[in-house]
Amino acid sequence: MKTDDLISALATELDPVPPRAVANRLALGLGLGAVISVAVMVLWLGVRPDLMPAMHTGPFWMKFAYVLSIAAFGFGLVDRLARPDGEGGVFGPLILAPLGIMIVLAAWQLIGQPHDVRMQLMLGQSYQVCARNIMVLTIPIFAGLFWSLRAFAPTRLTFTGAVAGVLAGAAGTFIYAFHCTESAAPFVAIWYTLGIAACGLVGALFGRLLLRW
Repeated sequence: MKTDDLISALATELDPVPPRAVANRLALGLGLGAVISVAVMVLWLGVRPDLMPAMHTGPFWMKFAYVLSIAAFGFGLVDRLARPDGEGGVFGPLILAPLGIMIVLAAWQLIGQPHDVRMQLMLGQSYQVCARNIMVLTIPIFAGLFWSLRAFAPTRLTFTGAVAGVLAGAAGTFIYAFHCTESAAPFVAIWYTLGIAACGLVGALFGRLLLRW
């Protein structure tokens, strides 16, 4: 059999891949992991008791907007990186934009404050457990995303794993924020970011091991 005939025979029964196949599978893994993380958060930590009054304040929505924007840009970036020819495109630099905005907000809140107030704004009441709790809640989402990615063929394994970790961390932080009573921009900029970054580091370490094909 000639090469052209062999290629034609192999391609005869191929069905076109749906245009949103990658995004749909990533969303499935993310969603399944998030459902488990919500259950863990409710049973382990519980929802903050003042949730309804807090929802009427700007700082409450500020921290949700921060982590949700990271998750949105992270999802777009992972969607591109999951393909063999995947490049970050515009999502690469955009994923850093929320952090830049949060740093500006944090600096604005800290300027002119006395030392003890600055320390309170940065440390809050839960700095010792914040990043740890985020990482624990992220585990199911991390597993769901890596399950999704193993169905594809990324070539930049470490980078893809790191971005998937950041996405999982941001989603886990979004869930954790329903428990966390901290809303100061300096606290969010430091400890929420530290938790997300730690998840990204874990993702980078596991990416080369788990995403090989």
